[in-house]
Amino acid sequence: MAKEVTLLDYGAGNVRSIRNAITRLGFTIIDVKDASDIESAKKLIFPGVGAFKSAVENLHEKRLFEPLKKYLQANRPFFGICIGLQLLFEGSDENPGVEGLGIIPGRITKFDVAPLSVPHMGWNGVSLVEREDKCRVLSGDEILYFVHSYCPLRTEKNAEWIATATNYGKVEFISSVQRGNIIATQFHPEKSGLTGVNVLRRFLEDDDVKDVDIKNFSRPTTLRKRVIACLDVRTNDEGDLVVTKGDQYDVRETAKNDPNHPDRKVRNLGKPVALARRYFEEGADEITFLNITSFRESPLQDSPMLRVLEETSENVFVPLTIGGGIRSYTDKTGRKWSALDVANQYFRSGADKVSIGSDAVYCAEDLISRSGKCLGNTAIEEISRVYGSQAVVISVDPRRVFVNSPKDTHHTVLRVSDDDRGPNGEQFCWYQCTVRGGREGRDLDAHQLVKSCETLGAGEILLNCIHKDGTKSGFDIPFIESICNSVTIPVIASSGAGTPQHFSEVFANTTAEAALAAGIFHRKEVPLQSVKAHLQSSGIPTRSAQGGKITTHI
Repeated sequence: MAKEVTLLDYGAGNVRSIRNAITRLGFTIIDVKDASDIESAKKLIFPGVGAFKSAVENLHEKRLFEPLKKYLQANRPFFGICIGLQLLFEGSDENPGVEGLGIIPGRITKFDVAPLSVPHMGWNGVSLVEREDKCRVLSGDEILYFVHSYCPLRTEKNAEWIATATNYGKVEFISSVQRGNIIATQFHPEKSGLTGVNVLRRFLEDDDVKDVDIKNFSRPTTLRKRVIACLDVRTNDEGDLVVTKGDQYDVRETAKNDPNHPDRKVRNLGKPVALARRYFEEGADEITFLNITSFRESPLQDSPMLRVLEETSENVFVPLTIGGGIRSYTDKTGRKWSALDVANQYFRSGADKVSIGSDAVYCAEDLISRSGKCLGNTAIEEISRVYGSQAVVISVDPRRVFVNSPKDTHHTVLRVSDDDRGPNGEQFCWYQCTVRGGREGRDLDAHQLVKSCETLGAGEILLNCIHKDGTKSGFDIPFIESICNSVTIPVIASSGAGTPQHFSEVFANTTAEAALAAGIFHRKEVPLQSVKAHLQSSGIPTRSAQGGKITTHI
């Protein structure tokens, strides 16, 4: 008998990874095209990210809402992921007045975890809930990937549904449900490495967890700090896509000891797909692609980068972020494309998040000029409205501008150490936002940018720093912490990492949720596993480097 599973792709978010995971497990996918496909399904998987309202509207538009509800009421085999779990409830505070499927009593609520960041983003554990029947797919030892701003909470009415709970700050939320043949998870198994793919395998193959340890009942869980590998990708002089890296964004090799020599070639540190797979196998918690030269004219015509995402997602089961060209544009034929159109192509090719750089600066400037009034038409607003705030990362590329006194500028300033003074002995500086790959400065500081982008709906900040790039001298900790204190969304520290100790320093001295590095990983100067080992020995919670390779049947 053919191993088949039916996939309900309602049209939002990255479903390529779940497809690849299912295929790796030896199953053939049947896509839901109409109600009859739901009715005939032997097993049904419903993945997705995005806003509650958008998901419900898509189901109604495709005339799948009622057939799906009927399928669930009949207690037929079902696995829901993220929004696929939340839609099982009666409604969500994300979109009051929009009715869910109503299979599980209760509403989805927004996290109230101040001063912690929202979304709840990263790797966390699950705690088994005592019940008469054991959880079929989880043992309670798993560390899994979460990304959500809203969560289901335990009530007397839904208690019989709860399989596991997870802690984030003072909140304990429902991280998975199980009743009869219906299973759903708030975490993303397809983005949780080999551990998560095995959760899917147990559902598909009816292979329950054999041993459940009683110690894992009602055990508090902890969000882990993330270590992210970043790949700067561009076309080299031979027309091939390569991973490169430079100091202060100069990615060309110095030829004949002359930085102005005409024969300077783009530094080639490897092929993007191969490097991404290596980092996944070494335990990277996420992988970020920054396309640093393409997309300037026609983003959607850059099919090579889209293929990089497609090929990477076949073997890499952790979150993928893509940056470069997320903006509206008009192609050579005169057709207009929105930033949402561009983002959609990336998501369908395997990306989980998109990173917006220069366009975010323009969006922030426009918002400030309107005294903070949102119009709903920026790239940040459009993408977050459809895919959720967690899908939008803001890449900040600031450079320091020194001043003698805070009174010399209207921008937010920081005091530097005596060893870090400006060229004329200045002890204060502000962080000027740049565009066009750091080549052009704007009258906007990094604090204004991140606050504006959070208002517009961004869900995460990737905080670079030009003066630290390539120095291997450590992260700019005072600057990072000042940005963390300016927003309530997660911050990724970037620029300056040179040793494993730099990672523990930034986590110990700031509230950044993640730290990113590039060149030191590419050149194997600092193995990614050594960073993970150092963090664990330093008492900083992080996911262990899993190791191991994906095989045809996991």
